[in-house]
Amino acid sequence: MTSHAPAAPFVSAGAADRTISRPLIPRARGTHRAQWNIAATAVIWATSLFVAALWVAGGGVQSLLAGGGETLTTLGRITGLVSANLLLYQVLLMARVPLFERGFGRDAITRMHRWVGFWSFWLLLAHIVLLVLGYAVTAGVNPLAQAWDFVWNYPGMLLATAGTALLVMIVATSIRRARRRLRYESWHLLHLYGYLGVGLAIPHMLWTGADFLTYPLATVYWWTLWALVAASVIVFRVAAPLWRSWRHDIRVHQVVRDGTSGVVVRMRGRRLERLGARGGQFFVWRFLDGAGWTRGHPLSLATDPSRGELVVAAKMVGDGTQRLASLRPGTRVLVEGPFGHLTGDVRKGRKLLMLGAGAGVSPLLSILESEPYAPGEAILVTRDHTDEDALRTDAVADLVRRRGLRHFRLIGPRLPEGSTWLPAAHADWRGADLIRHLAPDLEDYDVFVCGPLPWMSAVRADLDAAGIRADRVHTEAFTI
Repeated sequence: MTSHAPAAPFVSAGAADRTISRPLIPRARGTHRAQWNIAATAVIWATSLFVAALWVAGGGVQSLLAGGGETLTTLGRITGLVSANLLLYQVLLMARVPLFERGFGRDAITRMHRWVGFWSFWLLLAHIVLLVLGYAVTAGVNPLAQAWDFVWNYPGMLLATAGTALLVMIVATSIRRARRRLRYESWHLLHLYGYLGVGLAIPHMLWTGADFLTYPLATVYWWTLWALVAASVIVFRVAAPLWRSWRHDIRVHQVVRDGTSGVVVRMRGRRLERLGARGGQFFVWRFLDGAGWTRGHPLSLATDPSRGELVVAAKMVGDGTQRLASLRPGTRVLVEGPFGHLTGDVRKGRKLLMLGAGAGVSPLLSILESEPYAPGEAILVTRDHTDEDALRTDAVADLVRRRGLRHFRLIGPRLPEGSTWLPAAHADWRGADLIRHLAPDLEDYDVFVCGPLPWMSAVRADLDAAGIRADRVHTEAFTI
């Protein structure tokens, strides 16, 4: 293909920044993050190996080779143990526990939550079926009669049956096709019943499970572990956010419209620097403005938090974001966070290439405001369906003028096949070629990408085709 300038309108870099850029130095936080990752991984492996050891110590291997009902029963035991362990992590991963938040990051935790959830569910069903068949074969009775006997005559089984029904409902509504049909608020409310489902399933494990009762050490282990899980939910999902929000007295300061479809909310409070937030991170926000305040909004910081205020920007596409436009100054705000690894701490190069679609421009701007770079060393590429859809245009223009940011706008509808992150106006371009056209010295850049998941996947594929190292590409998704 012939080389030519991008077909969409673009804004070139403005006047050079009058301030002197700070030199980029290695960040200790990167080392700390690796240490957190090692610690979090070690905890998961330790508990998983304990589950396997528990099964082996209980004669699992011998029973597996025995055949007949004993083999089915021991397979039911191990699937139940693994399912119980995964259910434990299903709760812990979403409890905002610092060990996992810092070790894995919200993006990885979200993916793990979905993976762990489905596997724990299928193993739970396998546990039920295998135990029913195993006991039925051993006793020489009909499997349906054995299932009925379990439910009515074994301690805690009625509660476990109710818990299983709730987990079935949650899994059914979490399948992608069903999830798209539900409003986020409805899906989130249904999803909270997962806590109740797990809580109802626990008693039968601890009252009747042979692997939970045979050894005193095992009994202490499981009771302690589940107590810690419950405490983690209470402390990190309830107590800590309430304390932090009261301590900093965060309130809405100003609400302004952002273009034709966006809104910007500015908040102030006491000693906000002690929150330890960095550009690119996000909080879960709850605005105490009346009924429905319990619904959390996971929104990224839209400006550098070191400026003394917390700012978020969003497109008004649903009930939650539409509600932001009606917030009044003085409204109290509850926050959970900060979360996320999409910060300048991950930088390895001198230059920055930022690619954002829609509301994904917000965290990229907060990074650009807080990070050091010389005029011309940072590029921002924004992708919008129409010119009116663009968000934070004033903030972008300010960075172009003050910091020498280079800004390129890709505007227009998607290509019919939807396989590229470029608009239809750039149909003659290959994505990798366009990236190299904008940043010929791509090896000197760290690339930050934020936007819808399919769009980010297409961008990453073209970055890979352009030859940039994987450790120079930084993304984070907040979609469940």
